[in-house]
Amino acid sequence: MKKKLTTSWGKVADWYSGVVEDKNSYQQKVILPNLLRLMQIKKDERILDIGCGTGFFSRALAAAGADVVGVDVGKKLIEKAKEGVRDWEAVVKKSERPEFLIANADNLFMIHNTTVDKAVMVLSLQNIENVSGAIAEAARVLKKSGALFMVLNHPAFRIPQASSWGWDDKNKLQYRRLDAYVSERRVPIQMHPGSNPGEVTWSFHRPLQVYFKLFYKNHLAITRLEEWISHTKTPHGPRAKAENLARAEFPLFLVLEAKPLS
Repeated sequence: MKKKLTTSWGKVADWYSGVVEDKNSYQQKVILPNLLRLMQIKKDERILDIGCGTGFFSRALAAAGADVVGVDVGKKLIEKAKEGVRDWEAVVKKSERPEFLIANADNLFMIHNTTVDKAVMVLSLQNIENVSGAIAEAARVLKKSGALFMVLNHPAFRIPQASSWGWDDKNKLQYRRLDAYVSERRVPIQMHPGSNPGEVTWSFHRPLQVYFKLFYKNHLAITRLEEWISHTKTPHGPRAKAENLARAEFPLFLVLEAKPLS
């Protein structure tokens, strides 16, 4: 039997939570406000947060009025998510708190067919080994009127260990270098930079055609696509103009909305 790779960030749950909760993080400044804009959440909609991590997005979706269930394979991440909800107790009604469950994205056995209004996968799809099973499960639980929202590190510009920044001194331009794209890759990622180098999780690069074939296979149609850039700026320095231009031209994140085909 093929051994599954460790793809959870659970071993560094405290550090990971701090990164996400930082007021200037990509999650706070770029992903959350744009995700809420796209999702147009209605009160009491049932939302499934697949790969919810420490629950940052689950809590925000619940605060917007949704009935939220967050699932993640990482036991320590779910424990951290539940701690975050307990911190809400003084200001949030019990009925408004998200529920958190330990589950693999490719086996959402506790969620019945066609019972979810909206599902989200925020920076989780790229960390799931069985991507085919995960998309099939998301399609299974969605109502016919439902929608799946996916946020990924942009697979055309952010390829683990195969993309980087370069500097063109002649033209004074910062450019994006790509060393691979079409080939699927699985890459070990050190969980906590500067900490134990042997403590890794795995990230999976897949070209866009892999995802779109899986959407077609599972009767999902892409109804919206957006590309989000970094919110950070280089305030000064000899390369500030070029660096800011590059940030504006090469998006960090690819965002897809998919809906079941009738």
